[in-house]
Formats: sequence, C-alpha cells, structure tokens
Amino acid sequence: MIRLTNLADYAVVVMTAAARAPERRFSAAELAAETGVPAPTAAKLTGILARAGLLESARGVTGGVQLGRDPAGISIADIVEAVDGPIVITQCLDKPSDCGLELNCAVRPHWSLINARVREALGEMSLAAIVAAAERANQRVGEPA
Repeated sequence: MIRLTNLADYAVVVMTAAARAPERRFSAAELAAETGVPAPTAAKLTGILARAGLLESARGVTGGVQLGRDPAGISIADIVEAVDGPIVITQCLDKPSDCGLELNCAVRPHWSLINARVREALGEMSLAAIVAAAERANQRVGEPA
C-alpha cells in the first residue's frame, strides 16, 4: 500500500483550512480547533510549512500564520514534500540504494517513470481545487432533495 504519513495528511488538512480564508491569520490553536488536528501537531506543522514558504508567520498580538502563496499555486506535492521530503515510492529510487536486487532487476528502470507520474498527479492538484470541490460538496449537501 502506498500511503502518506499522518503528518503529511494532517498538513494537507491544515493547509486546506488556511486556503478557505487565505487573507486571514490563524493561530495553531485555531487551526487545530477548526480541523480536529491535535494542537501540538498543528503547531509543529505551522512551523514546518512556514519554513517551506507555504505559510507566512507573523509574531505579536495580531500574529499567526496565513497562506504564503495563492492557493492555486500550492500543490499537494508541495505540501507532502515540505513535510516528508521528496516523493519516492520505492527504495531503489533512493541514492544510494541498499536493494539487493538492484543489479539484476528488470523493473527498476520503470520505477522512475511511475514515480514521476505519481509526483505529477500530486503536483497537479492544488489547494484551490480542493477548496472548490469541498465547497461544491457542501452546497450539494445543503440542497433540498
């Protein structure tokens, strides 16, 4: 199973909450309350995402974090890579690899293409698209049957 880490998953949730109000500054506690992400995790993520330039942080009474770029310019790949590092779906793509099959593997040359396609798919999905899809889903739920 290919699976994101919990931290990367939570980072997408936190960033999506921030993208719903891109002009607003949030405290980590507000993001935790809004998303259900545990407060210590939200605080950790705001620091990681700010260091990656995905969030901007400001100190002081009116401080907090807000999106560092337009939601259309932030991809899921950007978020995942900020938290987990480069997207690499197999061990043999790591440099150096410690795979015992590396010298005789007929599949290894194809993993780079597969990895690129996965990265491309995550790179094409923006925060703006996620927010828009969620808004459409919420409108459908609120519509009379």
